Amino acid sequence: MAESVDILGLIRESLDVERYKDQHWEGSFSDYIKLVEDNPFIIRTAHQRAYDMVRSHGVVEAQINKESVLKYPFFEDPFDSGRDGLFGLEKSLMNLMSVFKAAAHGFGPERRVLLLHGPVGSAKSTIVRLLKKGFEQYSKSPEGALYTFSWNIDGQLIPSPMNEEPLLLVPEASRQKIVDRLNDKLRSSYKLRLGFDLSPVSRFYQEDLLARYDGDWMKVLDHVVVRRMTISEKDRTGIGTFQPKDEKNQDSTELTGDINYRKIAELGTDSDPRAFNFDGEFCAANRGIIEFVEVLKLDVAFLYDLLTASQEHKIKPKKFAQTDIDEVIIGHTNEPEYKRLQNNELMEAFRDRTIKIDIPYNLKLSDEIAIYQRDFNKQKVPGKHIAPHTLSTAAMWALLTRLEEPKKANLTLLQKLKLYNGKTLPGYTRDNIRELQEESPREGMDGISPRYIQDKISNTLVNELPCINPFMVMNELEAGLDHHSLISDPEIKKRYKDLLLVVREEYEEIIKNEVQRAISADEEAIARLCGNYIDNVKAYTQNEKVKNPYTGRDEEPDERLMRSIEDKIDIPESRKDDFRREIMNYIGALAVEGKTFDYRTNERLHRALELKLFEDQKDSIKLTSLVSTVVDKDTQEKIEVVKSRLIRDFGYDEISATDVLNYVASIFARGDTKGDS
Repeated sequence: MAESVDILGLIRESLDVERYKDQHWEGSFSDYIKLVEDNPFIIRTAHQRAYDMVRSHGVVEAQINKESVLKYPFFEDPFDSGRDGLFGLEKSLMNLMSVFKAAAHGFGPERRVLLLHGPVGSAKSTIVRLLKKGFEQYSKSPEGALYTFSWNIDGQLIPSPMNEEPLLLVPEASRQKIVDRLNDKLRSSYKLRLGFDLSPVSRFYQEDLLARYDGDWMKVLDHVVVRRMTISEKDRTGIGTFQPKDEKNQDSTELTGDINYRKIAELGTDSDPRAFNFDGEFCAANRGIIEFVEVLKLDVAFLYDLLTASQEHKIKPKKFAQTDIDEVIIGHTNEPEYKRLQNNELMEAFRDRTIKIDIPYNLKLSDEIAIYQRDFNKQKVPGKHIAPHTLSTAAMWALLTRLEEPKKANLTLLQKLKLYNGKTLPGYTRDNIRELQEESPREGMDGISPRYIQDKISNTLVNELPCINPFMVMNELEAGLDHHSLISDPEIKKRYKDLLLVVREEYEEIIKNEVQRAISADEEAIARLCGNYIDNVKAYTQNEKVKNPYTGRDEEPDERLMRSIEDKIDIPESRKDDFRREIMNYIGALAVEGKTFDYRTNERLHRALELKLFEDQKDSIKLTSLVSTVVDKDTQEKIEVVKSRLIRDFGYDEISATDVLNYVASIFARGDTKGDS
């Protein structure tokens, strides 16, 4: 009989009563003052909170092409196990954090709209989604705690409609003295600021109570109940989202709130703040963040509201004076809308009040592969084998479409891609790579989006076959170009299809290399070949002779053997002496350290030995017989060994290993031996 599951027990384990109590703390105004004295950071502005929130997850200094870059683990999505983690956007995110830092210090960016600008699918929305999740989680933590208040009016609790900071109840002159004292105590890198006024509703109740108590402000505070607030997008607390809709169905009240006509009948006037619903997106987002989706598609009337909200930190509800807000205003837009903004003279004021942060496509191959591996892995795609290089070839093509042709005649686009990915090429240093990037400032703002690649991989995965391979995905990518909604220029389509041919050729070289290595993966044979080579090189560099193990005679070093190995890695005749001395110096240096030479620690020599062994063995294995209908038992056994090595060492399964062997065999059968040496 199956063991019963204690569902209630599992629920109890996940409950944290103490944490719930902390997050739902309530107290008097004097209780709150004690909290502020203990931790002045609870009165931070939204921009200061955003800056500290990201940094609370750490800062890592990294080197990218000899340039020091700060990486923020926050953007790896620590909230949902990396589901929204970002790849390859270190510089853009560093620019964003520079803006948050300046805004936290009050240097000006806090009075601007942050505009994330880039091509479709470049993670603009994901960045905002991460910031929203961050605000939510940070507000639940002890270091991110923030508070608001309710009015207790004759036993009825009336919440502050805009979740205002309780210290705003203090008269402005006294408030500034409190803030100055707190700043003296903190000595932090930025100064705390509280340059806001109460909302019309809170001002109404404060004035009404002051009149009731003949101006005794302390008695007014007896009607204030301070409570901790947690930011929540679902509850529209501290997070707002606004997106364009049909012009007939949208007006500015969605941003600022609207009159409550039922209350008018009760109160007798529409100018009473109690007859107004302060529930627009700006009001809901107070103390947190508001997102404007596709901001430049908004009607001009909305953009005017946005200007005042950013520059003055104020909104203008109907029938009421301007009302203060404290929130991060962030929008995102695509390239066509931004170009239209640049060409519109009427939008000059908006351009002047925005800080544009470019969010280009990723340009590093390893990061692009990581994007697809997150969505297509054994956990996400159970029961379907994704052959090696399936994701990397798709990623390679995506990057080639985003890169600009190098101006250097001796550098191909594929080589440029490899340089960006950290591969070293003769004659190119990290400084050269920076030069390549500087001569292509718009790189990453055009090309194929990750979304297109993900869609085509998904299309390939829904077939009935147990395994998908790079050729299937590349065929799907090419077929999709004819119906791509964002690519209408036939020249661009042709260029993208030509780049798929480049990727196919590179993939062929990769699998030929792997099959070669699988054939020559006889460690004992390589070790014997290496020992023979080293003996001859040692004798050659020291002008000695080599003892023949079979005849026992001393003979001249075997020049043919040495050159047959060195040729495999393109060591020219003029450089052979230098290469051989390098090998002997390397072995000598290891000996001084008490270490034994292992050919596997020298990548070039290891590759040369593998290729030499492959050349010696491929005829005995008769790989080309795979495309024949008759294979003898001895050859079949050798092929099975090679197949098992492909599975063991390179991640193939039975089907994909057989496919690769057949494909490489067909290449050799037609006499294409490029890449054998």
